[in-house]
Amino acid sequence: MARPPAPAGPIHALDALYGTETRLRDLLDTLTTREWDVPTIVPGWRVRHVAGHLLDAALRRLSLTRDGVAFERPAADTAEALRTFVDRLNAEGVAVYGRLSPAVLRSLMRPASAALCTWMAQRGPDLPADFPVSWAGDTASPQWFDVARELTERWHHQQQIRLALDRPGLMVRELYHPVLDCFMRALPWRFRDVAPRDGGHVAVVVTGECGDTWRLHHDGTRWQLTMDDLPDPITRITIGPDIAWRIFTKGIPADEARRRCRIEGDDALAARVLATTAIVG
Repeated sequence: MARPPAPAGPIHALDALYGTETRLRDLLDTLTTREWDVPTIVPGWRVRHVAGHLLDAALRRLSLTRDGVAFERPAADTAEALRTFVDRLNAEGVAVYGRLSPAVLRSLMRPASAALCTWMAQRGPDLPADFPVSWAGDTASPQWFDVARELTERWHHQQQIRLALDRPGLMVRELYHPVLDCFMRALPWRFRDVAPRDGGHVAVVVTGECGDTWRLHHDGTRWQLTMDDLPDPITRITIGPDIAWRIFTKGIPADEARRRCRIEGDDALAARVLATTAIVG
């Protein structure tokens, strides 16, 4: 009897988080006042707003989890309430920190960024995380998953700045592969109401040295993600590394993403992959 596919294992993201934050601090050191006001792919956000969001998110994370201080909470324990709450906090933080000069924000980001990395490394990877990864359908998550989720947030917002300014991106395997691996963990939850198709699976391929092949299969009870090599997918979707991160963070229109991907097999399943997001807001 064939061995069932092994579920995708833990993501070791701490080194990537440290590396991403080091590159953020280095990037901010180079920005001019003119570049500070360049528009990004986030509607209404310029470089200064994205940088302000990164500072605000780090400070809020430290205040809430390290220091245990929370003056506000979502109005209800629902995904929509959480999304509304996070969107409001993000908008408020951007409004305040997006006003700062590059020099002032740099001076605040350095200690905040370093403290965030130190704090995220404090807890063992298999212990319960402070926050469940809600976009993966979790009501409780291990610390390694929360660290990986934090990496995706920090990585993709920095990448938005680099894209806006035509700076070299973060497309190196040690930083980008764990981001992609974390994004893919949204797929089982996204497919939770899709009926299995005769034991078939969906293969999602991200090309290039940073990429890999992730396979979504149904184990008879639920959809699971595996890195095992399975034959004959019912759908294969091949995505370039330049747009993969944008698909999962609402950073590219669906029709453009579709034009730039190669889809083989069931079109409806491919469309569901392209509609998957791995962010709260």
